[in-house]
Amino acid sequence: MTKIDIISGFLGAGKTTFIKKMLDEAFSGEKIVLIENEFGEVGIDGGFLKDAGIEISELNSGCICCSLVGDFGKNLHEVIGKFHPDRILIEPSGVGKLSDVMKSVIDVEKEEDVKLNALVTVVNAVKAGKQMKAFGEFFNNQIEYATTIVLSRTQKVAPEQLELVVKQIQGLNGKAAVITTPWDDIRGGQILKVIEGQDSLEVKLLAEQHALADAEEHEHEHHHHDHDHDHEEHEHHHDHEHEEHEHHHDHDHEHEHHHDHDHEHEHHHDHEHEGHEHHHHHHADDVFTSWGRETPHKFTRGRIEEILKTFVETEDYGEILRAKGMVEAEDGSWIYFDMVSGEYEIRSGEPDYTGRLCVIGTDIDEHRLEELFGIA
Repeated sequence: MTKIDIISGFLGAGKTTFIKKMLDEAFSGEKIVLIENEFGEVGIDGGFLKDAGIEISELNSGCICCSLVGDFGKNLHEVIGKFHPDRILIEPSGVGKLSDVMKSVIDVEKEEDVKLNALVTVVNAVKAGKQMKAFGEFFNNQIEYATTIVLSRTQKVAPEQLELVVKQIQGLNGKAAVITTPWDDIRGGQILKVIEGQDSLEVKLLAEQHALADAEEHEHEHHHHDHDHDHEEHEHHHDHEHEEHEHHHDHDHEHEHHHDHDHEHEHHHDHEHEGHEHHHHHHADDVFTSWGRETPHKFTRGRIEEILKTFVETEDYGEILRAKGMVEAEDGSWIYFDMVSGEYEIRSGEPDYTGRLCVIGTDIDEHRLEELFGIA
């Protein structure tokens, strides 16, 4: 199993310094591959990494959030096949969207023995407030999808300013761990414990949902550029076809990979996509509500099926776009379930560190969800 850590951060945040610290102090003895994307970061110093025996795969042909995404997945496959590393560190471009990089890794999880592991964003405490305002969604996306925020240069800001920065970050992402201790005062091993303890099913599912919406909106904008606006009837028909195609692609790729999949299960997925499209009308600027819980509560397969049927057949708990979880069964086995676009599947899986549930949708009634799952 290869762990894949994404070390994100805006230009000049200190990503390279952070990676060097982790290589020196936390990853000794591991076979590491670093993948850099240097878009907009000319002359970054990769020398010390090469000297440390780390293989670097540099991606320079475009922006990671658009044209590079396809090549990026191919590059990951090549790195895994060639080096079989214990850990891959991905250092995206400072202007790449973390959710796009995550989606690429989630796609690769389906085909390779890899795990999307740590989602780290390095933020310059001195500049964070200004960068949030100046760079908007590109800056904020990196914070929203991180499970750990590592603040750099905290020793250079006044205590009240540091508190304000943390509050601003928590306003964008209330679930991430925020490391505020100056780097000279905290060892890489301590940081590693934090970043590896923040494996969030909820963050992953939200990234998938938003990446899908972003891709659809991007395609929709291109479509309007390519066709005359007078052909409204044609446009509507074309767009409808696109929705079905996009859904098929999404459904094929958005399942976290587990090695107890069987061929029947995968074949079954290829035919599940038809006929349910309502969630594709949600675009990237829509706000999805997510409800995530960790619980040792034990379930039966029948109970999970009842819950999923309720989501599919009613809107009693809101409009449920996605539900996923891995929970312990009463007989000691583990139940994995996944529901998307009016279809669901339930299967057996390996034990997880605890039971995990996540539901994404609009107008979700969180308290009633807790009661439904029996964990209120």
